[in-house]
Amino acid sequence: MASERMADRPESESKEPQPPEPRPLDAIDRDILQILHTDGRASIRSVAERVHVSRANAYARINRLIDDGVIRGFGARINHERAGQGASAYITLKIVQNTWRTVREQLRALPGASHIALVSGDFDVLLLVHTPDNRALRELVLTRLQSIPEVLSTRTLLVFEEDDLDPER
Repeated sequence: MASERMADRPESESKEPQPPEPRPLDAIDRDILQILHTDGRASIRSVAERVHVSRANAYARINRLIDDGVIRGFGARINHERAGQGASAYITLKIVQNTWRTVREQLRALPGASHIALVSGDFDVLLLVHTPDNRALRELVLTRLQSIPEVLSTRTLLVFEEDDLDPER
């Protein structure tokens, strides 16, 4: 259903700025991405040495990957429980047809929202949230989410344990 909604809208009507057409990635670009995925704090010098190019070349390639929208940013992998966010949940949402962009903006503003995806299947949106405790999670679902007019229904899946996959796998 969600994919049908996107097909209804011509690309020319899209209000979101589109990144430039990505250039093909070569083996060095893919190696750089793997290094930065594993260690986003790796220095240009370290990256250059590991992929056997000059620092200037590594710097230019990383900037091109950023400009092309391949690299969207750099961040830390967080242990949410140790950071005071002990309750996590995946929340599925059914939304009013053709309201994805409006709903997405409202979901982005939710405290603890960490991942939002438009999906196909029995529901339209998959939302991952981290909250301090179950009381805050209940408040987020029952008060904040269900008060969004375009949200028709929600289903909450509590996360009992989670583990980020090691990028070196």
